[in-house]
Amino acid sequence: MLDIKFLRENPEAVKQNIRNKFQDQKLGLVDEVIELDAKKRKTQQEADQLRADRKKISKQIGSLMGAGKKAEAEAMKEKVNADAARLEELSELEKELDEKILKIMMVIPNIIDPSVPIGKDDSENVEIEKFGEPVVPDFEIPYHTDIMESLHGLDLDSARKVAGNGFYYLMGDIARLHSAVIAYARDFMINRGFTYCIPPFMIRSNVVTGVMSFAEMDAMMYKIEGEDLYLIGTSEHSMIGKFIDTIIPEEELPKTLTSYSPCFRKEKGAHGIEERGIYRIHQFEKQEMIVVCKPEDSMMWFDKLWKNTVDLFRSMDIPVRTLECCSGDLADLKVKSIDVEAWSPRQKKYFEVGSCSNLGDAQARRLKIRVSGSDGKYFAHTLNNTVVAPPRMLIAFLENNLQEDGSIRIPDVLVPYMGGMKSITK
Repeated sequence: MLDIKFLRENPEAVKQNIRNKFQDQKLGLVDEVIELDAKKRKTQQEADQLRADRKKISKQIGSLMGAGKKAEAEAMKEKVNADAARLEELSELEKELDEKILKIMMVIPNIIDPSVPIGKDDSENVEIEKFGEPVVPDFEIPYHTDIMESLHGLDLDSARKVAGNGFYYLMGDIARLHSAVIAYARDFMINRGFTYCIPPFMIRSNVVTGVMSFAEMDAMMYKIEGEDLYLIGTSEHSMIGKFIDTIIPEEELPKTLTSYSPCFRKEKGAHGIEERGIYRIHQFEKQEMIVVCKPEDSMMWFDKLWKNTVDLFRSMDIPVRTLECCSGDLADLKVKSIDVEAWSPRQKKYFEVGSCSNLGDAQARRLKIRVSGSDGKYFAHTLNNTVVAPPRMLIAFLENNLQEDGSIRIPDVLVPYMGGMKSITK
């Protein structure tokens, strides 16, 4: 959410940012919120004047009563009563204007970083760099579900009977591999100085609206019936929510946390949920990283975060590339975002396995996450990034480590987490 003062002083910059995100339908909101803001400030001024007058008149009433001028005092009291009624009207109007302004400000997109490429959608995202040499083996690579089923590691049919499409049973060594990757990712981030955390898997609505846009909320979140609780779509939501309505001493920054959680997503409007696979599903597990830092440090942390994911995948011999998200592909709260994509030997192309985002002070402003520094209080910057998210990540892992005999090679870094196993065989 933008600072209303910034919008008031820079309306054309806000409008140009909206155009850059190809959301021209929101252009009228800028003028609307400026008009509402002017009414609110005028209302506040009148209310403040009435309060000042009431204080002054109250003193005058006391003086008149002391001088025996009862009739004049009573006349003053009538004015005080009339002003009190008007003050109540103004308070209600101010509250109404505040609600209208907040509702509009919550849908005006954040100002994107000047380095973000301008483009309408993800088809115009820009490749930044490749890491590792993509390899296509001489033998045919089966579809990922076929690989898993050949190793007795996946049961989609039973899951469909139990929960419907978009769910799965992982079994045996594949389930163990899934847990091994999560455990390795946890230790990888701890070794990089991040504090490990297991957060709540449900959050209240004020946290939901603090960390994402209404459109994202509608497309992603599962609501708990009869309660003000939502299942998390990613642990970054509850991790950032951890700092709601807090004032952090500047010397305690940055806060660097890595978290494990299951994730639940409706995937509303998503294509492929009916497909036989585990690429787009309603339930998965993830290791996440978040940072709360000073504004001047956020871009430095942004680069560190996506590099952590690249390093993790390369340590497992999986080629990856980074992709800069264009303006039209950025969620409204994001300042800048980079996707990490893994190589798929079967498809002979890369696919997304993680996303790194700098949200500036947008989430902090909504959640009132402030920093106390030598020059006063200010809003923190927040960032998040996927460490690893199996089972989607398992697709890349299995394809890149599949051997011609159908076995799966276990990279050295995962061997200790697999009980010493160096391969998964039929």
